[in-house]
Amino acid sequence: MFDDQEIERSQTIAPALIKAIKESRISIILLSKNYASSSWCLDELLEIVKCKEAMGQIVMTVFYGVDPSDVRKQTGEFGRSFNETCSRSTKEKRRKWSQALNHVGNIAGEHFQNWDNESKMIEKISRDISNKLNSTISRDFDDMVGLEAHLEEMKYLLDLDYKDGAMIVGICGPAGIGKTTIARALYSLLLSSFQLSCFVENLSGSDNRGLDEYGFKLRLQEQLLSKILNQNGMRIYHLGAIQERLCDQKVLIVLDDVNDLKQLEALANETSWFGPGSRIIVTTEDKGLLEQHGINKTYHVGFPSIEEALEIFCIYAFRKSSPPDGFKKLTKRVTNVFDNLPLGLRVMGSSLRGKGEDEWEALLDRLETSLDRNIEGALRVGYDSLQEEEQALFLHIAVFFNYNKDEHVIAMLADSNLDVKQGLKILTNKSLVYRSTSGKIVMHKLLQQVGRKAIQRQEPWKRHILIDAHEICYVLENDTDTRAALGISLDTSGINKVIISEGAFKRMRNLRFLSVYNTRYVKNDQVDIPEDLEFPPHLRLLRWEAYPSNALPTTFHPEYLVELDMKESQLEKLWQGTQPLTNLKKMDLTRSSHLKELPDLSNATNLERLELSYCKSLVEIPSSFSELRKLETLVIHNCTKLEVVPTLINLASLDFFNMHGCFQLKKFPGISTHISRLVIDDTLVEELPTSIILCTRLRTLMISGSGNFKTLTYLPLSLTYLDLRCTGIEKIPDWIKDLHELSFLHIGGCRNLKSLPQLPLSIRWLNACDCESLESVACVSSLNSFVDLNFTNCFKLNQETRRDLIQQSFFRSLRILPGREVPETFNHQAKGNVLTIRPESDSQFSASSRFKACFVISPTRLITGRKRLISLLCRLISKNGDSINEVYHCFSLPDQSPGTQSEHLCLFHYDFHDRDRYFEVDSEILFEFSCTPSDAYEIVQCGVGTYGEEIEQISDWSNASEEIETENISDDVNQYRDRHPCKSDKASKEANVKGHKRKGFWSWLRRR
Repeated sequence: MFDDQEIERSQTIAPALIKAIKESRISIILLSKNYASSSWCLDELLEIVKCKEAMGQIVMTVFYGVDPSDVRKQTGEFGRSFNETCSRSTKEKRRKWSQALNHVGNIAGEHFQNWDNESKMIEKISRDISNKLNSTISRDFDDMVGLEAHLEEMKYLLDLDYKDGAMIVGICGPAGIGKTTIARALYSLLLSSFQLSCFVENLSGSDNRGLDEYGFKLRLQEQLLSKILNQNGMRIYHLGAIQERLCDQKVLIVLDDVNDLKQLEALANETSWFGPGSRIIVTTEDKGLLEQHGINKTYHVGFPSIEEALEIFCIYAFRKSSPPDGFKKLTKRVTNVFDNLPLGLRVMGSSLRGKGEDEWEALLDRLETSLDRNIEGALRVGYDSLQEEEQALFLHIAVFFNYNKDEHVIAMLADSNLDVKQGLKILTNKSLVYRSTSGKIVMHKLLQQVGRKAIQRQEPWKRHILIDAHEICYVLENDTDTRAALGISLDTSGINKVIISEGAFKRMRNLRFLSVYNTRYVKNDQVDIPEDLEFPPHLRLLRWEAYPSNALPTTFHPEYLVELDMKESQLEKLWQGTQPLTNLKKMDLTRSSHLKELPDLSNATNLERLELSYCKSLVEIPSSFSELRKLETLVIHNCTKLEVVPTLINLASLDFFNMHGCFQLKKFPGISTHISRLVIDDTLVEELPTSIILCTRLRTLMISGSGNFKTLTYLPLSLTYLDLRCTGIEKIPDWIKDLHELSFLHIGGCRNLKSLPQLPLSIRWLNACDCESLESVACVSSLNSFVDLNFTNCFKLNQETRRDLIQQSFFRSLRILPGREVPETFNHQAKGNVLTIRPESDSQFSASSRFKACFVISPTRLITGRKRLISLLCRLISKNGDSINEVYHCFSLPDQSPGTQSEHLCLFHYDFHDRDRYFEVDSEILFEFSCTPSDAYEIVQCGVGTYGEEIEQISDWSNASEEIETENISDDVNQYRDRHPCKSDKASKEANVKGHKRKGFWSWLRRR
């Protein structure tokens, strides 16, 4: 506790007092009649309220002989003292003090007049302080980023209001994720509310040597009871002791790092063992243990976000939440190496603290391929707990099958003696793998390294999987007998050359998985193979990047092949004739630029995925493709010579078809009505078949860059994403308003388009940049208020459309359109990028104000690179320099646009609602706008208007709505257009095709 009585008074409060206030968890303000007679006390009050709002500090009030209303309004005797103090200070100081008093006067506290006995009031305040201290997190956990969110989830699961019985709750997650830290913080937060409590740590290290099961359970119970009853060396003689001693006690028990069902049976077999209101918290990596014990309330701890991971690392490496200059790229590299695992980030942060950039680089290079000993020790526990078959499955996933679906792994290991389905369940329960949102099996990078380390510890002749590049090279060059080998994973980035002998695989009759790749993404010419190389006969996986020969050997038999992956190969063909391919599920020949023909795939009846992107010598897809009834994904992206694609109507399973960049393709092939995503960008296709309306599952349709495409036929009502950028389309049909699922509409670069009809209410994002003929947009007022609108370089928009776009109310959405001046309806304006508002000058500007901002950006140079990202930062800063809030947005211009060609208006909306901080209205507020890249755009004017103002003077915005003739566009812009024809915006497509998240040309990136 800090008391200021011994501090010497001066004109300003002492730094020691400011420091003490900031470090306090609770501030108690004793308000008396004479409180306001001291400028010192009032300055203290300002600091306290600032800490309350900025850091969530608890503030308690005691009104001693003064009415709270007098404090709020500065009236009565309290007000007279206040006025006298203010007469010796500035008007600005008076306003700050007044606002602070109003703020604390509204905090419910203890009123002395309501108490007959002062000592009882003090006793009550003491209890309240104790309870509040016990309900806040200990400072020991200040470095735990995101802890509050974890605790909130746990408090919800614990349901502390339920007092009729006991409850057991689990915390589950992989090693190093922070389970124990969460449990300790929760224990610290809650223990004062229970009669008895104890934290039993590291149960996985329990020693049961020399004990049978009964004796082991007795020892565990002795340890728990000794700890919770504070009786060292306690001895018990039967397993009913816990129930006898604790059945009528409200207890809080944490059982940390449980790895054996016997531990739960010994320490918390029944909730009836504990008194009403008791809570038992169990942390474990094994979700299966919790399920076996009937614990159905479990909190699964997920990985932190990228931002949180960076903060965790920086706290340990730099003792602050962000990296200093010079370390930003290295910091991101660390989080990538450790894949956001908190344990790894903490250990490495501590190890790298105080070291220079060269030492960082050297250590990170080592960590790419090796594990820190402390991290490996923590992560290896889960692997060591597995049975032999489960360990084998773990190793196969670590080396070959990470990021694959269950069915694919099951197919790959179909001829093994592993129970893959059960094994995957065990690995999932033990938090050694998890499922991605797309249903793929994911193993953490560091756990993959644990697997590789486990392989390296095996005796060489016992290894079923070979991963050491030099060992593999020796085997392949010298025909070494490796009959035990089931898989080879060869990373050629660490070798100079390997010459594979003709009989290299003859003794590897059991080899199932062969993977040759280069992690450094350099040209892979380190491998020489003989023409008559004989591959193992039972291969199920053949993955060979940059395969050096123009064909597979004539002896190659793909009968057992499940996956064929030959990216960037020199192949001109695969094999002759028809092969037995019934096991084949995936084929990837991406960037095999010499590939001229595809084999007959009529026997590949189980093929699900075929990727042929950038096969630039391929002219025709064989007719046998029309019989691939299980094919789900077909990608022929940028097959620039492709002219013929057979009808795909019979492909009942086809879900995704991408023929982007097939420049020679003129005729649209027939497709299955089951398709949901169709990409035909940059082709010569002139129109869609009328049968497209029968594709009732179609959600994404992308036709951008197809200049011959001029007419839009009826589309299915299921459509959510439509991309028509840089097409020759001249009119959007009126029926588009009936597409009630449509959220994203791209028409940028449609230079023949003159008008837009009424759009469906479902639209969330409209990108119409570079529609140089566009004049009108029908029914702007009918658009929902959340829609983002981009009319960059639409210089022919008529007055009515411009007026509607500027005037229409919108909520947290953004729009951009040509304009040279901020409209006068934004009553606060300034030149440049900074605007100041004083609350006394605007009675409507308050803590709950909703405002809309407008600023004018002017291009200072053309952006000719691929990256066309404008970011805009609006900062709200109080007069004394406190950052009140930040709003950060970004939008990207399509690749075909040279950028904004003259001044543009950017408008967006924001609010202070639910951020009722006293200093937001106490001081003048500074709006600061910035633009990136700063050397390409300049903010020349800005303005802010608050909702509630009467905005009726439509004619006053005439300067802003002045039409800007296209003849003003500089010659170099026109030359740029001639040199750079329309190309699709790949990054934008990928961002929106995946889940249709709100990542339009604007994105909310940060709000705090």
